[in-house]
Amino acid sequence: MTATVAGWIAYAADAGDVVADNADSAAALVRAGRYIHRTFLASREYADIPDDIAEQATYEAASLELATPGFWTKTFTPDQQKVLTEVKGIKWTSRESGLTGASAATPVSTAVDALMRPYRYIPFGAYTV
Repeated sequence: MTATVAGWIAYAADAGDVVADNADSAAALVRAGRYIHRTFLASREYADIPDDIAEQATYEAASLELATPGFWTKTFTPDQQKVLTEVKGIKWTSRESGLTGASAATPVSTAVDALMRPYRYIPFGAYTV
């Protein structure tokens, strides 16, 4: 993958967005690239992700990271993963997603997920070794 600030500027411009060619953009791109690598490229759940798709996902992730530095490296505690379930008595319920550990506390981008979803490996059936 060869995501660059120049590539990101061009990618953003196609959508009418502006990305500055500066140190903040470069740092956001590095942090986004690390997120994409850890979450998708180095994961056994995803296979054969084309470089152009990985770059697009990195640019999408970088936009979120530039707007909110640290977006992809937030730290959550279990009690922060909750939803409002009652207003009158103000009641919160723990959020159950079926995920555990870091996966349950990782921020999500629907744009990045949509790009990567076709490359997710989903095993069919059961087998023994």
